[in-house]
Amino acid sequence: MRRSQIDGAIDGARELAAAAGMPLPGFAGWTRADWLAAALTPAARPALERGLGWDVTDFGRGEFDRVGLVLCTLRNGTPAERDAGAGQTYAEKFLVAQDGQETPMHLHRRKTEDIINRGGAALVVELRPESGDGDVVTLVDGFERAVSAGSRVLLEPGQSIQVPAGVYHRFWADGGVVLAGEVSAVNDDVDDNIFADPFPRYPSLDEDAPARYLLVSEYAKVLAG
Repeated sequence: MRRSQIDGAIDGARELAAAAGMPLPGFAGWTRADWLAAALTPAARPALERGLGWDVTDFGRGEFDRVGLVLCTLRNGTPAERDAGAGQTYAEKFLVAQDGQETPMHLHRRKTEDIINRGGAALVVELRPESGDGDVVTLVDGFERAVSAGSRVLLEPGQSIQVPAGVYHRFWADGGVVLAGEVSAVNDDVDDNIFADPFPRYPSLDEDAPARYLLVSEYAKVLAG
């Protein structure tokens, strides 16, 4: 993805959140220079290690308008806390999906998540067991529902669906932009994502303009010095 495209998508997501009255943490407005300066201090290390901040991806497809997502991780635990069952064992993300923009079919081995339509258009979610057949027994707004493989659940603003670990899922906005949320167990985008089609989780970068934001996929290099 072009760096200018990524930075523009973050600008747009911040504007949408503000217009919807959804305040984001202060670090959501930090520039790349702000993050690099903070990285020199011990206080910022947990945020970097936990991957708090912006993530813009086309899932390696090169068609961001059709396949892609803008995310901001607002809070997250560590794999060590997850495995110990103590400390910060949860995560939360803010998501923006443009009309028709799809997050492709994937599953998480360890993470159960709720996908929430916070506002905007409808969000369509498709579930499929890892075996490919049968029903997924899950919760929609806290009520149990059996969702047959490949069927679609339409979430209007305010609605949510639980996606159990080990269940394939994809979702997209239908009829306009969707501001979504994710509340889950600890998020590990490096080791806990399996895509039905083997594409990368993070995009390759075309540095067509000076970077204004620092992406979570760049944190490892910052931490390594």
